[in-house]
Amino acid sequence: MPKQVVKSRPWTTYIWDTWDKPEPERRFLFKLDACLLTYAALSYFSKYLDQQNITNAYVSGMKEDLGLHGNQLNYITTAWTCGYVLGQIPSNMLITRIRPSIWIPTMEVIWSVLTMVLASAKNFETLVVVRFFVGLAESTFYPAIQYVIGSWYKGDELGKRACIFHTASALGPMFSGFLQTGAYNGLNGVHGLAGWKWLFIIDGVITIPIALLGYIIMPDLPSNTKPSMFYTQEQIEIGQRRMAEIGRKPPAPFTRKKVISFFTTWHIYTLVPLYVLFNNGSGPANSMIFWLKSFNKPGHQVYTVGQINTYPLGIQAVQVITTLVYAWWSDIMRARWPPMLFAGTWNMITSIVLASTPLYEHITRRWVFYYFTQCQGGLSGLILAWANELTGHDNEKRSFVVASCNMFAYVVQAWLPIIIFPQVEQPRVFKGNVTTACINFSMMTFAMTTYYLSRRDQRRARKQRESTPGSDVSEDIVLEDEVDLDLKKTPIAASTTTTEETPTVPTLEHRHPTHFV
Repeated sequence: MPKQVVKSRPWTTYIWDTWDKPEPERRFLFKLDACLLTYAALSYFSKYLDQQNITNAYVSGMKEDLGLHGNQLNYITTAWTCGYVLGQIPSNMLITRIRPSIWIPTMEVIWSVLTMVLASAKNFETLVVVRFFVGLAESTFYPAIQYVIGSWYKGDELGKRACIFHTASALGPMFSGFLQTGAYNGLNGVHGLAGWKWLFIIDGVITIPIALLGYIIMPDLPSNTKPSMFYTQEQIEIGQRRMAEIGRKPPAPFTRKKVISFFTTWHIYTLVPLYVLFNNGSGPANSMIFWLKSFNKPGHQVYTVGQINTYPLGIQAVQVITTLVYAWWSDIMRARWPPMLFAGTWNMITSIVLASTPLYEHITRRWVFYYFTQCQGGLSGLILAWANELTGHDNEKRSFVVASCNMFAYVVQAWLPIIIFPQVEQPRVFKGNVTTACINFSMMTFAMTTYYLSRRDQRRARKQRESTPGSDVSEDIVLEDEVDLDLKKTPIAASTTTTEETPTVPTLEHRHPTHFV
């Protein structure tokens, strides 16, 4: 096999991974980051703005105006979840055939219109129906963007991009609190509309220009992106070569054998439960807003509507910081699982503390621990980056697994919060906090199982290659990070050390000896 020079890693790459790349590749990645991440983050921001808005609207007058009661907020949320679940796998399969730059923005325009329609709702039934279709339109976005990001970036780049994109999920709720406060104080009653109705109108108005921007700057896949004002033919070829170097395949025809192969390897059976557990492991974060409201009694107000909406924003601030820390940590170490263990342990302890301490004693302590409830919220990008890497040898399987992760996460989310976090038990929700601690422990178990199986496959692929000289037998089973097995035998600092691996850039699971045994 051809020899490859493994160079020492400049310290600047620990800050940003493009600074040591050749000038043409660096310019290409700058354009790709500017276009793809800008559009993805702006669009996801507006989506999460809407998701948080429904809760903020509920505590800011919608409950009283529409006569909502009991667990109806949970049912409204569940209606959105059902629509969101149904559309994900079909959309992600279609996007391997339809240009993402057309499909994603078009569905976003539809989503914007439906969001504004929520302001016209007169009763609970209308809210449920419209929220279902809002979820259906939104289902095309998140797994599709993660799939597209996974189609352009290498392993030592992917974690940061996926998590930078995902920080918008925290910034949306942060902005929503301020937006709701502004709408309630400044627009309440304008043109006869309550402040909470203006919240949905503003969200839709914000999103339409973002969708139109997507038609212009959203890239397609390396295999079908055409030269434009943003990318030259040479830069598109750089993108195609980069994916070929790590074995991440372009779209291929669907066959019966291919579809069956989605279910005959372990990936879907560990990555999907891992993501499901992550996604349902931060339920206590929703309790703080109810906790603050519970201080208000008839004739005695402790917190205003504005304070109830803005004080919980510290939860999202912690999520933004931890998301970025996990992203850089994961890419620098080229290992996805350590941040998962750290965040899972942290969140498990947080849930135990919330379950075991009184609601109204040691207010400051409880306040701080509520702020910790989303400390594992930044793992989404890392888990889906891992899925993109581990299934990169089959494009359609990669798309299917990424969509399945998100879809089944919300299948569980459609019913689990109603059982463990019923609205009538807020803010105490003892069983919800205890269950969340168990969920985080299970998440860590699946993270380590995924790590073990990926390393096992690497060892098998290596042995198979060594026993079949000159063959291409590893093409369908080798993982992008499999080169690590050789790097562990060679000094990283020696710029002239050679290895026999085919990929030109080691990715994902390369571990520095000072950090691991």
